[in-house]
Amino acid sequence: MAVIAVYPGTFDPITRGHEDILRRAARLFDQVVLGVAVAHHKKTLFSLEERMAMAREVLSDLPNLRVAPFEGLTRDFVRAQGGRVMVRGVRSVTDFDYETQLATLNRELMPEVDTVFLTPSPEVQAISSTLVREITQLGGPGDGERLVAPAVYAQLMAKRAQRQQG
Repeated sequence: MAVIAVYPGTFDPITRGHEDILRRAARLFDQVVLGVAVAHHKKTLFSLEERMAMAREVLSDLPNLRVAPFEGLTRDFVRAQGGRVMVRGVRSVTDFDYETQLATLNRELMPEVDTVFLTPSPEVQAISSTLVREITQLGGPGDGERLVAPAVYAQLMAKRAQRQQG
């Protein structure tokens, strides 16, 4: 039986840290579904369609990965995808504390699904979507390609130019 892993999040935008986790998950599991949340509760920089397109472009070399949108409970999405595993990235002790709380609740909501924590490689461990947005939108140093893939960096710069014009 193929093991399907689901990695849910907003990915606003997808970072090198996310990429690292996804590439490693693609080696561990038969199929990986990157679930991109609609995220009504957050004001995202990128639309759902833009976030999905960037993820597809950045990860196009992974044949066992697909990108899908979702809204509502993560549990419902994981079940709809046939997920047996939920992948979560953990960068720090703070992340671990929060993620273990979520994993405990998710275990009650879907006992048939296990949560697997992956830590990003050291060179991308400190990267978060929030920091990437802040650095690039506020005119931080031009090393954005260390934080995100070139295609994502181009999209960030386009959003910054739009913001400066309007």
